[in-house]
This record gives sequence, C-alpha cells and structure tokens, in this order.
Amino acid sequence: MVHTRFNRGWPRRGLAFLWSGDILTQLIDPGAVLSMRQFFSQVDDWPEELPSLDGDTMVVSGFEGTIDLLNTKDAEEWIERDLKEAMLSFQDFYQGQAGLIFWVPSGRARIMMKGASEHYFWKHKPTGGDGLPMGRLLFSGAEKEIERIMDTDDNQADYDGKEWAGLYHPRIS
Repeated sequence: MVHTRFNRGWPRRGLAFLWSGDILTQLIDPGAVLSMRQFFSQVDDWPEELPSLDGDTMVVSGFEGTIDLLNTKDAEEWIERDLKEAMLSFQDFYQGQAGLIFWVPSGRARIMMKGASEHYFWKHKPTGGDGLPMGRLLFSGAEKEIERIMDTDDNQADYDGKEWAGLYHPRIS
C-alpha cells in the first residue's frame, strides 16, 4: 500500500526528496538552498540555526548531478556510506527535530516504486534495470515508512498523478 502525506508538517522533521518547485518556493528562498558541497562541509559542524522555516529545515541541491557522475558501484557506496553518514550526523545533531530536504527537480521522472514490494529505485543510466535501490541504501529496510508528499488536500488524489511532489521519511535508520 502506498502511503501518502497531505499536510505541510513534514518539512520540519525527517528526510524528503522534493521536486515540486511550488512547494520549494513556499519553504525557502531559492538563494538559501545549499549545494551538496556546502552540505558536506557542515558535517560535524552543523549550524545552530538552519536557513529555512524559522531555523528548522535545510534544503540541499546537487543529488542528481552527483549520482549521474558515478558508476553503479560508486553511486551505491556514496549513497550508503557518505550521504547516509552525513544525513545521520544531521539527524543526530538536531535530535530528529529538523528537516533535511534534497531538491531533485527530475525526481518525479527518476524515482519509481515497484508496487508489489514497495521498494523505491532511482533511475540511473549506468545501473540500468530498476536503477539504484534508494530504499535499501538509505532506509535500511524501513522503506515501508516512506510517504509520498502530495501537493493537494484531496485525499482521493492519484498518488502517481501530477500532485505527487516528493518522498518523505520520518527518520533515517
């Protein structure tokens, strides 16, 4: 069963991959979005106040560009080791009381879920097939807790339709 999230409470906690420009501009001044390099430079030296939502949220761009430059093995290692370690550091520093959002403009076209297993994949040309197993690499078996961010209040909206704006997970494990 696909889990969906319709409220706007999600940006202040957990992890999200967001591709809706409308939602992004409601959350943060686009000039305050950090690059992947800036994000990694703050690991173990996180700021007390974050740049968005009254200091509760950080938005980072550059995930797609980084992944696209890597072959399959290196991409999997980077996600599972480097990115996940940085995300865990963020979560630990803010004691789970801050949101980390990765701005992925092409995410809608590149993230897919296998319905039978509810496993999420990132379409990655060097990998081919299903792509990179995002759920396994980032959420260590807790991908059933992933929710689809919906840009509508209509709880009857098609979870694969145009209102699908991103993915959200309450906690990195």
